[in-house]
Order: sequence, then structure tokens, then C-alpha cells
Amino acid sequence: MTNTTNGFNGLGIAPALLEKIEKLGFTTPTPIQQKSIPIAIEGKDIIGIAQTGTGKTLAFGIPMIQRLAQIKGGALILLPTRELALQVHDSLLPFAQALGIGMAVFIGGESMHHQIAALRKSPRILIATPGRLLDHMERRTIRLDKVCALVLDEADRMLDMGFAPQIKQILKTIPKDRHTMLFSATMPAEIVKIATMEMKLPLRVEVAPEGTAAERVTQEIFIVRKGDKPRLLVKIIEEYKGSIIIFTRTKRGAHVVKAVLTDSGCTSAEIHSNRSLGQRKEALAGFKSGKYRVLVATDIAARGIDVNGIELVINYDLPDDSDNYIHRIGRTGRAGKEGHAISFATSDQGRDVKDIERIIKAEIKLSEHPEVPGDTFIQGAVSSTRRFGGNRGSGSSGGHHPSRPSGPRAGGRPGGGYGSSHGGGHRSSGGGGHHSGQHRR
Repeated sequence: MTNTTNGFNGLGIAPALLEKIEKLGFTTPTPIQQKSIPIAIEGKDIIGIAQTGTGKTLAFGIPMIQRLAQIKGGALILLPTRELALQVHDSLLPFAQALGIGMAVFIGGESMHHQIAALRKSPRILIATPGRLLDHMERRTIRLDKVCALVLDEADRMLDMGFAPQIKQILKTIPKDRHTMLFSATMPAEIVKIATMEMKLPLRVEVAPEGTAAERVTQEIFIVRKGDKPRLLVKIIEEYKGSIIIFTRTKRGAHVVKAVLTDSGCTSAEIHSNRSLGQRKEALAGFKSGKYRVLVATDIAARGIDVNGIELVINYDLPDDSDNYIHRIGRTGRAGKEGHAISFATSDQGRDVKDIERIIKAEIKLSEHPEVPGDTFIQGAVSSTRRFGGNRGSGSSGGHHPSRPSGPRAGGRPGGGYGSSHGGGHRSSGGGGHHSGQHRR
């Protein structure tokens, strides 16, 4: 037997699914899979707390499919976005096919006629966003009275997006005697309430402290004038060679950034709610295939993009909700790999940065670029926002990010924070890591 099945052997997974795991090249279960799969196979309710990119889909998908092969009834997986629904379908399809279980996706932006045709094939696993599922329920094209397994994935995100009333309405129509699995990156009070009312003695499985940023993602932040953001963006992108995701706060902002990248000769695509489903699919497929090196997205994609090998995440704008920072940077450094995240902030966003640092329980290294001047009020803004004392150069710059060049922008790994004094966060103005000695203003 290969190491692949040895890695998953002992979790109670059926041989046909173990064989599929081996063929797909999975070698070792992630912590959330290791902890959740045996419990879920026994039919126990689970509250899984895990950051994005930790393998949650297989953690609930494999047990759900295995149980459906043993009992009657169907399963419902609710997700917040179209992209996430499609990716969950693609991830679970090989396992469902291995046991002869049909699946179908129900999301907005796709033909109701085609979805109704899919229902005629009696799929046992329904993957849906709340809005489109309710559309089918109102048309009486979908009934949920045979559902014996329910998964609420990215539950906190669904609540953030205002789906709480729809979720409550859906839950009223599903049998109470069911297997329920709830997965979330954070544990707000509303989720506790759902768990208390809708689950049977759920077991909490947590593989990282609530709100923890990806462990292998290094982070840094630049304080920059708003008008200098495009120039800084182009300079940074020139220093990286791999795939990059850029997050903006607004749809218009994404369009503007896309135009900046096009002018610089960088291949890119944008993904946000103003784009049709077909355009969003093409953008994501093009990004995965390498047609586009950069994907520009709003927070609609913060948890809906499952692409391996993303080298860098850039927060062109800080998120409106600081919690989304974790989900954005979780697009890189996935499944134990290293990644890097860069954020842009203006000098009046000190409080926003402090909120992010409070959530991730760490200070973010303050960096500067020798070719792009900083805000003239940066020093005053920084010192008035947070006073930590000490020299940020002490122990904060002990090496570069692996993919970072050693020339003009030779920085260090995160060590200092927003408001720390000058030192290790300086950008080098020449080779060999020699600092220019001029604080960015």
C-alpha cells in the first residue's frame, strides 16, 4: 500500500474512497481532516473552526459521501458564493462518482431551466447558495424533506453577507433528525445560536486559534499616499514572478486596478459582483491556467478562490471588515506552503491596522519602498496611533521572503508593527541590504 493511503488509513474511510484519494495524489490528511473525518463518519455533529485553505471540503465531503452510500436520503451543502459552490462541487465530484452518488449545483447567474433538468436526475447531493435555493423552494422544484445531512460551509461569511434570514428559512424545511456539520473560520454569537438550536451535542473541532492568520504567510504593510498606490503596485508586481491576487474594497476600484495592470503590460482579470457568472468563471479559469498572472478581486472572492501556488496577496485597499483580512491573505500559504501578503494603508488608517493586528494577534512589519515616497505625515500618524518603543530593526529583518529579490527592495520578514520606530523595516536603496538611513516621509 502506498504512503497516500497510509496517510488516510485508520480514519475509517471506505476502500473505494481511499483509492480515489491515492489517485488524486493526496498524501497526508490536514489537521482538520485528521480530526473531523473519523467523527463525521460516525454521524456526530461537528462545529469545525479552521482558517481558509486547510482542507475543510474533504473534511466534511468524504464522510458525507461515505454515509450517503450506506443510508437513504440526501445531503445539502450551503455556501456563501457561486465560486465556492462550484469549487466544492469540483473537489467532491471524483469521490461522489466513485460511489455512484449524483451531485448538482444551484447558484444564481445560471439557467433555472438547466438546474431543473439536473434535478430530474435525482441528485442526492445538492450544493447551493441560499438565494438560489430559496428560488427553487418557492417554485417547488426542490424539496428538502429527505435531507439527512446538512453542511454549512463558511458559515460566518454567510452571516456577514446577510444570509441569516434565508438560512433560518431553509433550516425550517429540513428534518431535525439529520447529521449537521458547520464549518467556519470564526465563531460569532449568531453561529453559536445556530449550533445550539439546530445541532445535537456538536463536537467542536478547532485546528487553529479563532481568527489566526495563516501560519506560513509572512506579512508587511506600506503607508502610502492614495495617489501613489498605482505606482507602488506596479513596482511591487515587477519584483515577483508568480501568481498574485489583489484585493480592492470596491468594484470600481477593481476595475481601476485592472486598467493600471493592463497599462503596465501585466496580464490580469477582475472578479466581482458586477461581472457575469460566465466572466467570473473565465477569469478564475484563466488565472488557474496561467493566462492571467494577476487576479483583481473584491471580498466576494476572499473565501471563494481555491488556487494552489499563489505567491503573493496584495491588499490594495484594507478590507471594510477587519476579519476579512485573514480570509484574504489565506489565499496564499495554503496547505502548509509558504506565502506572502502585502497591504497598502494611508496615514489615516492607523486604527484599521490596529484592528487587524488585534485579530491576528501579531504586529505587521512596516515597510517602505525606495522608489515610491511615503506619506509626508507618516511619522506623526504612526507614533500617534501606537507607541511600542524600541527599535524595529532589532531582530526584525533577519532575511528576505524566499521569492523576494536581494536588490532594490531587500526587506525582511515581519517583525515590527504599525507605529514601530524605524530600523529593520527600511527598504534598501542599494544592494547588499545597506539601508539608505532616510525614514520614509
